[in-house]
Amino acid sequence: MIRWWSSRQIDPVASTDDELRMIPSWSVILAAGLFIAMQYVFHVVMPHHKHELLPLRLMMGYAWGTLWASYALLLGYVSRDVKRRGMSPGLWMLVCVILPGGIGAVVYFMLRQPILSKCPNCTTSVDASYHFCPQCQFQMAPVCGTCHRGVKITDAFCTQCGHDLAVDGAPQRLRVYSDSD
Repeated sequence: MIRWWSSRQIDPVASTDDELRMIPSWSVILAAGLFIAMQYVFHVVMPHHKHELLPLRLMMGYAWGTLWASYALLLGYVSRDVKRRGMSPGLWMLVCVILPGGIGAVVYFMLRQPILSKCPNCTTSVDASYHFCPQCQFQMAPVCGTCHRGVKITDAFCTQCGHDLAVDGAPQRLRVYSDSD
């Protein structure tokens, strides 16, 4: 008999709102400060003797302000994401700051590790896509008892082989989907 983990399944792909909440407040404050600083530079510091250049100054102030603010938000996101993935925060922040033009962030997104989750049985860190814990064989996600491929928690039958998942000891709430009497 296959053990089912819990009634709540963890979606490995987080929603956009969850990802945006990872941006720390210091990064948001820094981004706002950089945006305002760029407005100050283009409207106060730089000479503006010709009033016909006002649209250009406005456009450049907003463009450069948005660029620097976006970079600050990106650094804040990387600083939190790197910890969540169990990677070296100091090294990746250094890479993101030193490599010019956001190249460091692109390198980070290409090389970052997958998000790890904990096995509820033995607390081993495992990849979120694993169906079974490699240490204790605890079932982390629902799988078909016949073909052993991943299935959704709400499936009544396997989408690959058509096996009745209720036979595998599915939770009571899944049996309701397969009972059509």
